[in-house]
Amino acid sequence: MYHAGKDGWLFLTGGTNEVAGQYRRGRAAGRVARRWRRLIVQRLRRCEGLGARYLHLVVPEKLSLYEDRFDGLALDPRLGPAHRLGALMRWSWSGRRAWIDLLGPMRARRAGPDLHYRTDTHWNVHGCLLAYRLICRACRAAPRTDFLERPFEEFEAVLDIGDKLDAPPLETVRRYDFLRDAERVGGGRLIDAYAAAGRLGELHGGAHAVYRNRSALADPRTLVLFGDSCANFSPGGLTAMLAETFREVHFIWSSNLDWGYVERVRPDLVLCEQVERFLPRLPEDDLDLAAFEAERLAALGVPVGA
Repeated sequence: MYHAGKDGWLFLTGGTNEVAGQYRRGRAAGRVARRWRRLIVQRLRRCEGLGARYLHLVVPEKLSLYEDRFDGLALDPRLGPAHRLGALMRWSWSGRRAWIDLLGPMRARRAGPDLHYRTDTHWNVHGCLLAYRLICRACRAAPRTDFLERPFEEFEAVLDIGDKLDAPPLETVRRYDFLRDAERVGGGRLIDAYAAAGRLGELHGGAHAVYRNRSALADPRTLVLFGDSCANFSPGGLTAMLAETFREVHFIWSSNLDWGYVERVRPDLVLCEQVERFLPRLPEDDLDLAAFEAERLAALGVPVGA
């Protein structure tokens, strides 16, 4: 389900995550936020035991940002999962150390250039850049300032919410290629296998890629990023921005952490990025990435040892 707002803005309200239903008062929402706070603090402490810093970033839904464009949708953004969790995280010292607040900065800038696509659930390059700069600030890393000068292609496309309409609208998409100094040096077996099968658009959870940046300007630290479609493995997303910034970046498409992987890599930084509408489902942090990849490759008919 979707809601058509002002000036062509479309908002996801239903779907498997029952998005609009997450903006209601109730004890259940409070319990979920408290469980997330406990999990994030546990992750923070476990990472510290491994010599790493843990950071957590939630990408707000458009429902949490653009109520001025609702046009008849009765919903209070202050009841959203990101707002609830952010308030809890700021309340404790441990929480403040891990939490990167994106909701407040996005709301402060919503009168400027759009931060999300109007007919899609995802942020655009402006929203992604804002998040990137906040991550760099939290990590005390020098951000790259030339991403909007990198190569891009621009085209009209039907995007994910727009595709639900009887007459799907077109929206202008600008697709960047940020990768210049960084290159993929590991992972990628699922990415390559799905690409070879002509099914790359179907690859979501479990996608894995490792990037190395040999530039003298690169921050010397290693970052492991557990993320979703707002980070992903495309050359024009958050992962690519971070790969252009740090010496080594490992991307895993999952909100469920693989602690064995983290222990083997021994990164300086562990970052979890996730979209707000997925917050009601807490992960168990029991991912076995190698086993997951082997299962997916076998389903594609790719020999695991190939």
